[in-house]
Amino acid sequence: MKRLENKIAFVTGGSRGMGAAISKRLAAEGAHVVFTYSKSKAKAEAVAAEINVNGGQAQAVQADSIDPKALTAAIQQTIAELGPIDILVNNAGIYIGKEFKSHTLEDYEEIMAINVRAVYVASLAVVPHMSNHGRVITIGSNMAENSVSPQTTLYTMSKAALAGFTRGLARDLGAKGITVNLVQPGPINTDMNPSDSDLADFLRSRMALSEYGTGDDVAGLVAFLASTEGKYITGTAITIDGGLNA
Repeated sequence: MKRLENKIAFVTGGSRGMGAAISKRLAAEGAHVVFTYSKSKAKAEAVAAEINVNGGQAQAVQADSIDPKALTAAIQQTIAELGPIDILVNNAGIYIGKEFKSHTLEDYEEIMAINVRAVYVASLAVVPHMSNHGRVITIGSNMAENSVSPQTTLYTMSKAALAGFTRGLARDLGAKGITVNLVQPGPINTDMNPSDSDLADFLRSRMALSEYGTGDDVAGLVAFLASTEGKYITGTAITIDGGLNA
């Protein structure tokens, strides 16, 4: 029997990058995966089709994480059709990097809405229906603990906020055996942070392993935390960054 057989997983931002890798891995472990996407319907449907043709179960739902009503509606629809969600993966996120003097209130509102508020909104919609021993897993960033370079203030602030949310929610849900954890990736080769970018060599020079990670590396950690093997880990942040923060 697969580790996540008969589990329902909901992943935000699952059409590309780490979200797609996580969706594929959870499905391969036996979960029925529902993931959201904001714009690229074709890309999202391609991810779902790949999962389904390989024997998994997946469906893509359009819901931009910046819109609380759309995100809540997607979760409610999933629960109505499939039952309570066992595994929530808050993955959707954006990066805004610029000199601090160039920041605007609109920048703040956008990054906090997607990187922080959406995590709160999704958790609030899922948790009241979640069975005992469920899982809430949020994808943050190693930059919450190491800003690495200039022009990262807003992003670092948004990702640091997730650590407090994780600790608090873990306390609230511990009596039900629900674990709440934060995964903090470092340089992962995705569209957002490609391994051939102008910054890549600098990041490699700071890492103990000197190489970028992959979405599959992050997905493997998420799958472990989602399984029964991760049942005694909660309220913590696990950094997966090739030793950049070491």
